[in-house]
Amino acid sequence: MSQIPAEPPVQPAKPAKELFGADCDTEIDGSQVVAFCHNGYPQTDLVRLHVECDRWWDVDGDGAAVAVGPAGRVELSGRCWKEVRSAWVSHQRQ
Repeated sequence: MSQIPAEPPVQPAKPAKELFGADCDTEIDGSQVVAFCHNGYPQTDLVRLHVECDRWWDVDGDGAAVAVGPAGRVELSGRCWKEVRSAWVSHQRQ
């Protein structure tokens, strides 16, 4: 008969959540996109707005990276000629 341990084996500790990345709210209004970002962390975050247009002939856009320092705020904007399919903000360490 095999013995069953009284307690499960010890699991390795999960790494602490990394405190990095500006909080961004993205708004789409017709063909216009605006993202408002606030960095509540001590490291600078390079944020970039990406806009995917709905029409196949409309050019998608990737904005320039903008540095958002600790406690900093930034507004990013982009557009399509017609409808916007999706928009998001990417983050990168400086």
